[in-house]
Amino acid sequence: MLRFLTAGESHGEALLGILEGMPSGLNIDNVFIDGELKRRQQGYGRGARMKIEDDSARILSGLRHGISIGSPISLLIANKDFSIDSLPEVKNVRPGHADLAGALKYGLGDARSVLERASARETALRVAIGAVCKLFLKEFGIRILSHVMMIGGVRSHTSSLSFDDILKNIAKSKLNCADSASEKLMIEEIDSAREKQDTLGGIFEVIIEGAPVGLGTYAQGDRRLDALLASAIMSIPAVKAVEIGEGMESSGKLGSKVHDEIFHSKDKGLYRKTNNAGGIEGGISNGENIIARGYMKPISTLMKGLNTIDISTKEAVKASTERSDVCAVPAAGVVGEAMSAISIAGAMLEKFGGDSVSEAKRNYRSYLDNLEVK
Repeated sequence: MLRFLTAGESHGEALLGILEGMPSGLNIDNVFIDGELKRRQQGYGRGARMKIEDDSARILSGLRHGISIGSPISLLIANKDFSIDSLPEVKNVRPGHADLAGALKYGLGDARSVLERASARETALRVAIGAVCKLFLKEFGIRILSHVMMIGGVRSHTSSLSFDDILKNIAKSKLNCADSASEKLMIEEIDSAREKQDTLGGIFEVIIEGAPVGLGTYAQGDRRLDALLASAIMSIPAVKAVEIGEGMESSGKLGSKVHDEIFHSKDKGLYRKTNNAGGIEGGISNGENIIARGYMKPISTLMKGLNTIDISTKEAVKASTERSDVCAVPAAGVVGEAMSAISIAGAMLEKFGGDSVSEAKRNYRSYLDNLEVK
């Protein structure tokens, strides 16, 4: 079983993580991991914190000569802005953030202790762990990308683009958007929100290419692949809805316009002409690209505070302001990739087992060689 834990606060000394269950024999590319961390920090609309931190993951255990040995892999990302004990108290709790609910839950008179852990800073460690899982999935020819579909009501138009087309287009984008015309309008929306001291949310899409038929199961609800992916993406701060395939749009259509018809040919074998299901049917991957979307609300910290209360005096005040982003949808997409990689890697190991990468690959090849409709 693949599982992970993270620890650390936004302005604490460091972020820590443990990934357990990764097989032995995986070459760990530190340059790739740090590159993924850099991607998380980029994107038009990010705040000043991204200019302070230069994230790099230090692997403390689980490797020998840069190769996994089957024991837990521990990672550390140091915080340059290590200031948790000198930061001011937060009494004016922010609507939309964990401030008030967290303070009430843990019996705290100061929301600083809440926001330090509830902060999206923690997702840097998830991206590092997800990068290790991406390296594992690469051994099986599985690729993952994310791209921005909407910011501030402006939608991109990418339905006709292939995986490689999207990959090529986002490499040139400030917003990880594959539609350059829409990106210009998104940037205008971000600039407008910044001038108003406001924030924006949006939609990111994660596409997983190369996942085989048979990941997940319908046998138990908590092991359905779509349930696992939805939970993983929903766990990202500020994500308020998750969609698999054309889930939301298909809910208002006739079944004949939604379900992906099945075909067979000697050249292609079994195939579909559409992928409205997003690569998952009955909780099981069906061999098509797996597509999941995260719907991110606007960031809770506004430069002009909303109406709230002081949790000590209960008096009406304006919410506290913290150093924050105007828009972080591109970064949330990178975190979405990481969480999806962790989920798919776990499903691959559940399906194919293996205490070493070579054993898992043998099992995988044997499965593909014998895969047929009975």
